Amino acid sequence: MAALRPSRRVLVPPLCRAFAGPGCQLAPERGAERRDAASGRVSGFCPPRKSCHDWIGPPDKHSNLRPVHFYIPENESPLERKLRQLRQETQEWNQQFWANQNLTFRKEKEEFIRSRLKARGLEPRAGSGQKATLDAEEMADFYKEFLSKNFLKHMCYNRDWYKRNFAITFCMGKVALERVWNKLRPKPKETAPRSPP
Repeated sequence: MAALRPSRRVLVPPLCRAFAGPGCQLAPERGAERRDAASGRVSGFCPPRKSCHDWIGPPDKHSNLRPVHFYIPENESPLERKLRQLRQETQEWNQQFWANQNLTFRKEKEEFIRSRLKARGLEPRAGSGQKATLDAEEMADFYKEFLSKNFLKHMCYNRDWYKRNFAITFCMGKVALERVWNKLRPKPKETAPRSPP
């Protein structure tokens, strides 16, 4: 898990730590809050405390998605906080959906293989201990059936995924405009207090 290429590692982290300031922190990981089969932390990796970037972790063993540890800047504006929270909620929702979907897929696949082998009069494990398998054509039947059965679920997932991404993109545009406005806005001049005559 790395935010930087190895060749830049030597120079960039010290600079990052120098500019990060004491209030720099990463968003807490919420893997423990998931209510699905993939309980517990999504990843055991914890980025350095002084990191000033988002970090992408190794794939989750249940969802196969890479979790993101979100960086929280010290002077995060309310709009930036809203964007980060939208991204975190979307990541958690996505992790939960795919962890549950993959669990369902594996269970149904095992049941399909077991029922086909039983219909042939075969055991799931051969006498040598090797796991019995089905050919590609038989598995194609399972994949087609699984996709057909879950069509509506996937359609709803895709609709929600696009809604969430449009909301995130819109919020990112607002954050970018806010940053440009803050840079271009004239700074209030500090005036020295006048002494009484």
